[in-house]
Amino acid sequence: MSIGIIIPTYNEKENLPLLVDRLRALPLEGLTILIIDDNSPDGTGAVADGLAARYPDCVSVLHRSGKLGLGTAYITGFKYMLERGFDLIGQMDADLSHQPEKFVEFVSALEGNDVVFGSRYIPGGSLDTDWPAWRKSLSNFGNTYARTILRLPVKDLTGGFRLWRREALAAIPWERVRASGYVFMVELAYVAFKLGLRIKEVPIYFAERKLGKSKMNLSIQVEAALRVWGLLARYRDLKPVKS
Repeated sequence: MSIGIIIPTYNEKENLPLLVDRLRALPLEGLTILIIDDNSPDGTGAVADGLAARYPDCVSVLHRSGKLGLGTAYITGFKYMLERGFDLIGQMDADLSHQPEKFVEFVSALEGNDVVFGSRYIPGGSLDTDWPAWRKSLSNFGNTYARTILRLPVKDLTGGFRLWRREALAAIPWERVRASGYVFMVELAYVAFKLGLRIKEVPIYFAERKLGKSKMNLSIQVEAALRVWGLLARYRDLKPVKS
C-alpha cells in the first residue's frame, strides 16, 4: 500500500529536516513525502531540494512562484498524488506541531472509514500547555463557530493533520473548492461530510512550534470565520456519493 504525505512549506528550513527524518523512520512501507514550497525567502526550498537529493526514493519537491495560499498548495499536492496512484494520502503542517508518528494510528483507523482527522477536541486530544488561555479559547471558539453554522458532527474542523483514501479525495469536486487560506480545512471537511464520506476523528496532541515563526494571527482567524458562511450556499446542491 503506497502512502503519500503532503507538506506545504513557507519559511520552515529549521523544522523540515527534523520532520522528514521522523517520517522516514515510521514503520510504513511505500511512504513518499511531497514538499510544496512557496518560494520561501529563508531558503526552505533549497533545504527541500537537498533532502530530495539525499533521499530520492522517498522525497520529492514542488516549487511554486510565491506565497499562493495553503489551500492551493494542498490541492496541487492532492492532484499530484492522485495522478500517481497513491492509495493513502496524508497532509500535515511542517512546523512539528503535528506528531508524524500518529500516521501509524491513522492508517489503522482508516479501516472502515474514508478519512481520518487528527483532533484536538475529542477525549484524549489536547493543545500545548504553553499556549495562553486566550489562544486556546480562540481556537476552540473557531471550531465551535464553524461546526454550529455548518451543522457538522466533527469536533476539529480547522486542523490540517489528516489521512485520506484516494477514492475519497477523487470524489471531491476540486473545481468548486475556492478557499486558499486556513478556511480551506473547514471547506474540505464540509465537502467530505456533504458527500457522505465516513470521517473518523483520532485524538492528537497539538504542540507549539519550537523553531521558526507562526503564520497564524487574529486577522487570519477572523477572515476564516467570515468565509464559513459562504460554504452553505456554495455546496447547497452537493449530493452524497455514499449513504
